[in-house]
This record gives sequence, structure tokens and C-alpha cells, in this order.
Amino acid sequence: MTTELAGLLDSPEAARVGAVLVIDKGALVANWCAMADRAASAECAAVVKANGYGLGDVAVATTLWGAGARSFFVADIEAGVRVKATLPASRTIVLHGVPAGTEDELATRGLVPVLSSLGEIERWGAFARKLGHKLPALIHVDTGMNRLGLPGGELDRLCNDQATLLQGLDVQAWMSHLACADDPANPLTAEQLRRVQAALARLPNAPVSLSNSAGIFHGADYHFDLVRPGIALYGPNPAPWLPNPMRPVIRLLARILQVRDVVPPDTVGYDATHRITAPGKVAALGMGYADGYPWSLAGKGVVMIGGHAAPLVGRVSMDLLTADVTGVPDHLLKVGGWADVIGPHRDVDQVAKEAGTIGYEVLTRLGSRYHRIYVGG
Repeated sequence: MTTELAGLLDSPEAARVGAVLVIDKGALVANWCAMADRAASAECAAVVKANGYGLGDVAVATTLWGAGARSFFVADIEAGVRVKATLPASRTIVLHGVPAGTEDELATRGLVPVLSSLGEIERWGAFARKLGHKLPALIHVDTGMNRLGLPGGELDRLCNDQATLLQGLDVQAWMSHLACADDPANPLTAEQLRRVQAALARLPNAPVSLSNSAGIFHGADYHFDLVRPGIALYGPNPAPWLPNPMRPVIRLLARILQVRDVVPPDTVGYDATHRITAPGKVAALGMGYADGYPWSLAGKGVVMIGGHAAPLVGRVSMDLLTADVTGVPDHLLKVGGWADVIGPHRDVDQVAKEAGTIGYEVLTRLGSRYHRIYVGG
């Protein structure tokens, strides 16, 4: 642990909480730059939805603005307002579109909606005509996800009546979303590219956005004009068929609250699921499933204390974890000290694999109770 980090962990703010989340802004910038370089012919946006994948949408967007990012994707208007208020010159794009009754707020605040249905296109266009000037939008064409986006029938209607339906709109991009880009063997990815190209042949000329993080790794044919990296920015591997090219961004540490001696036949935690078989020591750590640590990791996770592994034992509680610290030297077992929960010994992808989930969920569930420490410039 660096002297700088040790000092930050001794701060009054860190003393008030049971766990801290350390966020490396330098790694975040490096990851965005790596994705921008990989798709050098396209603008590289940044997806900061889900509160910046748990790391703080405003903090992430501000950091990446400094690196050169100018377009930011959020899920809803609430997040869009935060980002746009902090970075008024940014293009802040709202993936959930224009809920009925929000047209005035979106336009007044300068947010750019993604329109995913003819109904939205018609409402946003009508509002633009009422204002007397064009309003910006991205238009989402579904090519195989069957989630958001214009389905085939609505795309046909749009293509056949472009002059009417697009009146009042400044179409900043046609976009679609890849369903299986993290599986290079899945033929749907190439089929979606074909469907995008077929749709573009029928639509007015405008920039195009298709690739998410994994899509960027499929090559230049998928980059078009605007790429939308999300998970890659935050450290997990966006291309699981390759060694992870991204730098880790987070480190999660939990405070040691208590250390106790245990002997057989003691048990640990709810439901007495862990039984002590030899004399040892157990430490209680100040975080739990209320902080986003997966309940499913009971008896599976490992924390590090001063470079020594300490397996988690017993149930994951709401506010507490328990670790077998028998193998940790006594001089490192200080109440008020820290245990690495996610860090160099176990990255987000490994924690996700052990929990039976994905890195996206591990990141986005990171709780609001953590004291967040931003390092790295």
C-alpha cells in the first residue's frame, strides 16, 4: 500500500465508514484512451450509466472529459441532468429516450434522447416543430437484441415516410446495439452488422453508432462513426477471448472491526454454516451484502491482509464479512486496519466468476455507503 493511500485511509472521512472504494482515475483515462486508439477512425464516447458503473457518473465523466471524451451516454434524465450540469459543453445522450411529458425538460437542459419507437420520433418531432427549430436525437434501430429500438415494421414505415416522420429532427446518429459481441463464435454479431448496413442503405445519411466495448474488438467494420465503450473503461475484460487489455480501476478495502480466538466446536455466522475444526482466529470486516458484496460468495471469497490470504467463512451478512485470519501474523491484525476485498489479488472478473455473475453486476452494485477515494490525478 502506498504512503499516499495509507494517508487517505487514515482520514476522518474513512474513519466514519466500514469500507472504502479506491478509484484510480489514471487507469480510467488509460482505458478510455486505449479504446479510442483501437477505434481511431471513430469518436469515442463514454458510457457512464448506472452512476458511472458504480464509480460516480459525474466524477467519471469529468475525468474523461479531461482526457478528450465529449459524448456521454446515461440511462435516464436524472443522470443526464447531473452530467450536463457539470459539463455543459458535453453531448449527454439519454438511452431511455423521451418519456411522455418530459419533452420540455430534455430540450431546455440540452439533453439528447435516443428515440426507440415511432411514437417517440413523432412526439419529439412534434415538439421540435412547436418550438420552431430542430431538436437533436439518436435513432435506435433494433437489429437482433429485441429490447429497445425500432422493430422491422416501424423501420419500414420510417424509411417509407422519412420526410414526414423526421421533420424537425436533427438526427445525430443511427444506432443499434450488439447482443453477443462478447462471444466471437456467435454468428448473430456478423448478422447484426449486415442488418445495420441494409438499414443504412434505406435511411438518410447520418453518423452511425454500433459498437459497445466488446464490439470495438471486432474490427474497423464495426466502428463506424461513434463507439460506446462502457465496461471496458472500468477494468473488467470486454473481450473474454483475449487476455484482459484493460487496467484495473477499483480497489475495495474493508475495515477490521474485531478479531477473536475460536476453537472447536465453535461456529461462525448465521445458520452456523461454518464450523471451526482447529483453534484459530476470525476477523469481522465492516461491509456486507448491503454494500453490494454478493451473498452468494459465502465461503468462497478471499481477502488479503498485509499480503496474507484470509478466506471468508460463514454467511455474508448485511453489514459484515467474517474471515479466517489464522494464517495472518498477529502484528497485521490490528482493529481499524484494512483488508483488501477487491484488488490486486482478486479483480472484478474473478469475484464475479466466483459469485456466479458478471463483472457488470459486481461494479454496479457497489454500495453508496463506501467512502470513495479518487487517486491518480
